Amino acid sequence: MAVRVFGWMWAVVPVVVVALLAAPLPAGSAQATPQDVLIFGSTSDVETMDPQVTVDNIAWRAIYYCYDRLVQLKGGTTEVAPQLAESWTISPDGKTFTFRLRRGVKFTDGTPLDARAVQFSFTRLLKMGKGAAGLWDGILDASGITVVNPTTIRFTLKTPFAPFLGSLATDQASIVSPGVMKHESGGDMGQAWLAGNSAGSGPFRLKEWRRGERLVLERNPTYWGRKPALRQVIIRNIPDPAVLRDLLERGEVDMGETLTDDQLDALKGKPGITVFEAPSFLVTYLYLNNKNPYLSKVKVRQAISYAIDYEGIIRGVKKGRAVQMRGPIPQGMAGHDKTVFQYTRNVARARQLLAEAGYPQGFELSLLIDPGIREWADIATIVQANLAEVGIKVKIEGFARPTMRAKLDKADFDMATGFWTPDYPDADMFTWFWFYSKNGGLAGNRSFYVNPQMDRLVVAQRQETDPAKRLALFRQIQKIAVEDAVYVYLHQAIYRIPMRDRVRGYVYNPMLLFMPNFNGISKGP
Repeated sequence: MAVRVFGWMWAVVPVVVVALLAAPLPAGSAQATPQDVLIFGSTSDVETMDPQVTVDNIAWRAIYYCYDRLVQLKGGTTEVAPQLAESWTISPDGKTFTFRLRRGVKFTDGTPLDARAVQFSFTRLLKMGKGAAGLWDGILDASGITVVNPTTIRFTLKTPFAPFLGSLATDQASIVSPGVMKHESGGDMGQAWLAGNSAGSGPFRLKEWRRGERLVLERNPTYWGRKPALRQVIIRNIPDPAVLRDLLERGEVDMGETLTDDQLDALKGKPGITVFEAPSFLVTYLYLNNKNPYLSKVKVRQAISYAIDYEGIIRGVKKGRAVQMRGPIPQGMAGHDKTVFQYTRNVARARQLLAEAGYPQGFELSLLIDPGIREWADIATIVQANLAEVGIKVKIEGFARPTMRAKLDKADFDMATGFWTPDYPDADMFTWFWFYSKNGGLAGNRSFYVNPQMDRLVVAQRQETDPAKRLALFRQIQKIAVEDAVYVYLHQAIYRIPMRDRVRGYVYNPMLLFMPNFNGISKGP
């Protein structure tokens, strides 16, 4: 198995890359899947296939390779490389980006991919204004996208935005065919149709989706680039992690997520199984819905932050393969402040804060989880016990991922578990999205936090071109975020994914954590 590892080294937890080329399986002990078909097991289903609506990594795993973008991340690095754009220029003031497009590319529906198609795609994204558009809120609007000629497209930003080029490599920047307008209904710009179809130019296209069962990607026969070795990628929905583990061992699944660290430890060393591990920016945290009357009070949020047994979660759930977060910006990312206050378990302080907030007898809250992610269920159980000690009774509510995300978007919850991993390597991903008041819901501000001072700071850091001044802004943001206890900052984890050792060509990219490079993977016998 060829594995390339991203060069960044996590400062605290040493890099652990496992390349277990296990002994051959005994004959007949594994059920071989077809050599040109990859079976990927997922414990959660996709919510939509529209790249300009969702910001969910689980959905992106199915969407990402159905589309191209102007630029891409090169292999396992954060280096921006050409994709649909063969070259580009940037104005000295950092506000104008001009791209020269590759010729002869067509979408899978036969529509030519030219500058007008690119303009349509970004205009659709911005007009719909769903979560995916939040990335460029205040930075770019439709009037700033100009067709220079059929092979040249120009973006004029309202303000400098340092991560702009890298942000075009994200799923939100997927170029969607104007052909979706043939399916428009009630002015939805084709949203209802694209939720269950694909309309891109990428190496794969959606062939079939049986919701709750399986989603099939097939090789795009008209793809302009290097043809994938895999004829199909089948993403099987296997809600029970124990079943997924069993299918991996039996060889009926080639790769899979999301297993617990216990399950992954049990898989290591099994014949024919490789468990890949690498440092990541994957963080796990709790959303505290500020619209809830109790959680609107900062002392209550601080009390909850003091009540949590962070080390217990890291030891018991993550088996030590994580470090406690210190504020919203993870270790290893520019802008991380290692001096920011870090909550530790202090039951007496938590009780005192609850009393000061007017709730000495406590109250009741719900905690929303996706039970398909076993780790969240384990964390929820610990949080439930921790908060019971300070008088807060917690009811754990599990919903399938699409339902859970719909409830998150509507603020229909009290507390919820969540993952977050960046799409581009910039602390903007952990500040603008998490704290800007207009990003409430799936766009990123999942605590529905509103603080005008924070709004000014997260906007200012986006527009600041002086690196030193920008770092100073990030320090202010982290200090306020921790004092206001906007979220419960749990941990930053080692990323782990199991696969059969017949899987070849997997390349890890920490910006594409839940999106294996299906177009570069092949399978051995």
